Parts: sequence; C-alpha cells; structure tokens
Amino acid sequence: MKIGELARCAGVTIKAVRYYESLGLITPRRLANGYRDYTEDDARLVREIRILGSLGIPVERTRPFLACLAAGRQHADDCPESLAGYREAVDELTERIEALTARRAILMQHLRQAAYRNSGIPLPDDGAHGEYGEHPMSDLYRLPENLPVPEDDGAADHLPGLKVPRIELSSTTGEKVGIHALGTGRTIVYVYPLTGRPDADLSHGWDAIPGARGCTAEACDFRDHHHELLAAGAQGVFGLSSQDTGYQREVVERLRLPFAMLSDPRLSLAAALGLPTFAFDGVTLFKRLTLVIRDEAIEHVFYPVFPPDAHAQQVLAWLRDNPAE
Repeated sequence: MKIGELARCAGVTIKAVRYYESLGLITPRRLANGYRDYTEDDARLVREIRILGSLGIPVERTRPFLACLAAGRQHADDCPESLAGYREAVDELTERIEALTARRAILMQHLRQAAYRNSGIPLPDDGAHGEYGEHPMSDLYRLPENLPVPEDDGAADHLPGLKVPRIELSSTTGEKVGIHALGTGRTIVYVYPLTGRPDADLSHGWDAIPGARGCTAEACDFRDHHHELLAAGAQGVFGLSSQDTGYQREVVERLRLPFAMLSDPRLSLAAALGLPTFAFDGVTLFKRLTLVIRDEAIEHVFYPVFPPDAHAQQVLAWLRDNPAE
C-alpha cells in the first residue's frame, strides 16, 4: 500500500509515517519504480506506535514493543522488555504527578493567603475547603454569563403587609437583633442563600439553579451603595442567610461591609413568614429576596431578585421613587 493508504489505515498523518521511517521503526520495501510499498505489518506497527503515544510513551521508546511484535508475539506487550517500558513510563508519570501536586499545593497556599489577606478572620484549616466543595474557585465577584433567570413563582406574593415575627437573630456585631424591633423607619433586609469562600467552589450544579449564584456580588453592591441607601430613606441594611455567624463574620471582614449580617441557621424566619426556600446538596436554603420592613411590618418585597450584582441599585431606585411620608 502507498503511504497515504497506510496513514489512513493506521490513523496518523503522512508526516508521522515518514518520521517513524526516519527512526527505523518501520522499513517498507521498495518497488522496482522506487516507490515505497507498505504492508499490513507496517500498518500494525504504526497503530501500535500511535496507541503507545496516547499512553504517554514517546515514539523513540516504542522499540521494545515493536520488537515484540516483530518476534511473532500476538501482543506488543507480551515481552519482558515491553513490561519494563511500561514500568519506566509509570515511574516518570508518578514523578510528574508528585511535582504537579507540590506545585498545586503552593498555588493553593498563595490563593488562600491572597483571598483572606483583607480579612481579620484566621485562615480556615487546610482540610476545610468550604461547606459545599473542594475545587479552586474562579471569581466570586463577577457573575458568569448566561445564568438562568429566576421566574416569579408567586412564593412571596403574601408577604407585603405582614407583621414581622418576634424573632431575634445573631448578628456579626456580636449582638442579638430582633426582626420585630428594627424601629419605625425603613430597614432593608436582603435574604440570600449563601456566600462562597474565595478559595473554594460550590458543588457542581449551583450555577444552574435560577437565582442561586451571586451572593458575594450582591453584598458588594449593597456595600458600594450603602450611603446612598441611607440617604434615600433607609435607616439600616442587613444581610441575612442560614450560614453561621462565624462564617458571615469572615465575609463582613473580607468584603469590608459597612453593615451587619444576620444568621438564621434554623430558617426560623422562613417558617414564621413562609419565605421561599430551596434544597441543595441535602441542605435547605433561603431563596434570594429582599424585605423592606417598616413599623414592624413588611412594606415591600423584591422577588425574584436578578441580577444580584445590581440589586442594591434596584432597591435604591425604589426608595427614591417611594419616599416615606
């Protein structure tokens, strides 16, 4: 067969065949007209070189395997020299894995140090990569493109006008905050599922849940517009989730939030008011929404919230369009 036929039969390029021939791995016979004539045995050798290459064995080190076939063995690895070739490749791969693992550990250390540099909270233990995953995170501060948009399922329609329950929640300030005792002015309480850690990713599938991704970006938006919200009539802003206060305190420190976070690990507010929730990885979480509380009652509800990284601006626009009497 001609070189083009051989290349197609063996699944390689013509250039590769010529390279193998230059190394003496295949030796086609010459026809009377000077053209090379390749046989089925040559094709088998080339296929073996390709297969071994896919396993990471360099072309130059396939000779023991090809010699095994040339000796009449049924398989290229039926000879002791072939097994030695496997062992050598495995040893080299093991060294590379160890080197890459060490490099990854150093990169993770730098990532964690950089991620928590602005936080007064000590770094988490090396074994704790976050509550919902262990993979390095890309960027908590920017939302990925094409996130699914949450639809209004009517789960918050009953909330406007309800009296807030007599519930006290732990605050990142170290105090207890009564939802029923926020004062007579308007207080903004934005409720979110959970914030991620900058050195850890959430489990696969989080971004596919409409309205789930974006808690850190939302917190940053409320931080950046905090003074404007107060000037527009809000007497205070709180974030609220089911995460514990220690976890939230790290977020407040790292993001330098000018407001406190409230922790409701038992979702008592959801039970008392019928706030919408969803389940993820066996854990029940708040759906994202924002309450405007005034005179111990819910004056207005933002639900669903999207995009979360611009939500504070949506609240600000509402405050300006609906000044308190």
